[in-house]
Amino acid sequence: MNRVDYIKGQTFHGRRGAVENAFRYGVDYVLFDADAATTPGLFSRNSANLTSVWDRDHGGTPKAGTGVAWLRAVLAEHGLPGGDQVQLLTQPRVLGHVFNPVSFWLCHDAAGHLRVVVAEVSNTFGDRHSYLCHRPDLEPITREDHIKAQKIFHVSPFQPVSGGYEFRFDIRADRIGIWIDYTNGNGGLIATLTGPRTPLTNRAILAACLRRPFGSRRVLTLIHWQALKLWIKRAPYFSRPEPPEQDVSQ
Repeated sequence: MNRVDYIKGQTFHGRRGAVENAFRYGVDYVLFDADAATTPGLFSRNSANLTSVWDRDHGGTPKAGTGVAWLRAVLAEHGLPGGDQVQLLTQPRVLGHVFNPVSFWLCHDAAGHLRVVVAEVSNTFGDRHSYLCHRPDLEPITREDHIKAQKIFHVSPFQPVSGGYEFRFDIRADRIGIWIDYTNGNGGLIATLTGPRTPLTNRAILAACLRRPFGSRRVLTLIHWQALKLWIKRAPYFSRPEPPEQDVSQ
């Protein structure tokens, strides 16, 4: 896939437990070949533009990432397939600013089968951790598969660093669907990302920037707004622990 695709997405978060909270927002993602992609004029790779994606924003240390080179090193270290065709699903920079709560590396074999997904999770404290998602038998991931991972990374101060995730991925030619079900002893939450998949064009970029002109600044504002609502509801607060020493876990 040499083109860049645009995901006019919807994200939903629903909190379970003694303190409930839910929200649904529109969000703009791009999906592209991590090695090479034909980009429209208002979108760039590793150079300034109205919208852009930079390798240093992904893979490894925040703001010092190495992009797909990091991803392939992780796959090799863990003896995992999927390095033949690698795509990145992420929110782009808008006028140079970016914050990605979660991006996804989609790792396909030579036949085009999805074998591994790496969920790259960032928090508002500047920390990052990635979860390796694959079937135990390493067979292709289907929309029916539920892939589990232990939570070891602090994301929200209103959720503990305990419990586990259950991921489900439905990546099609015309749309994407990702579901993350987090559970712990006191409840948890469900987070989703869904939306149609179409070629990214200059017209689509301009429409997205007019519809949501502040890009990831808007995302950060909405995160803090939801945190304020949870504080008002007196949800338990968990201070930020030291991030895990390893940057990847399964």
